[in-house]
Amino acid sequence: MNTPSHAIVNLAVFSQFSLPQANLAIAVGAILPDLPIFLFYGWAKFIRKLPERQIWSEGYWQPGLQNWVALFHSIPVAIFAAILANSCGWETGKFIFMSMVFHSLGDLPVHHDDAHRHFFPFSDYRLISPISYWDPQHYGRIVAGVEVVAVWVATAVSFPGVASSMGKGVMVAIAGLSAIAYFYIYARPQWFKSSF
Repeated sequence: MNTPSHAIVNLAVFSQFSLPQANLAIAVGAILPDLPIFLFYGWAKFIRKLPERQIWSEGYWQPGLQNWVALFHSIPVAIFAAILANSCGWETGKFIFMSMVFHSLGDLPVHHDDAHRHFFPFSDYRLISPISYWDPQHYGRIVAGVEVVAVWVATAVSFPGVASSMGKGVMVAIAGLSAIAYFYIYARPQWFKSSF
């Protein structure tokens, strides 16, 4: 899933059993697993000025970066951290780490060639799913469409539980941008082909 989608979906899932005060922690936890990827991309693109193809075909697969990505996407590490935070009475930390777990569970079924090592450090196993959230060769067009619908439904479910107008605005913006991005990437090329 795309990173902003994780935040909206996690808010909807957690809204069933958490207080609105936990919303920021849930959103942070939903975004946190992808932090090493964003930092790497910023460094590679804007400091090293590498071309996109080299960033994703070579740089992204360097062992050092892959270990950080695996650590931040590790289900057992996040579960352990959530248990530890809960036993220490750190509610914010508990929701951050639980949200990280749900991020990784959301990634498991929709990563093909770019699957993460979700059981690191106990295993280097990667679940190579037959579907991808982005790759058209692995049903990416369909999965991305389902993701857009999930984001819209999750926005409707979690919207009442978000107290701040800024938070509500961000949610609506993410839902709108997800639909625009889907149209631009997947639907627009097909529409133009069928129009001529």
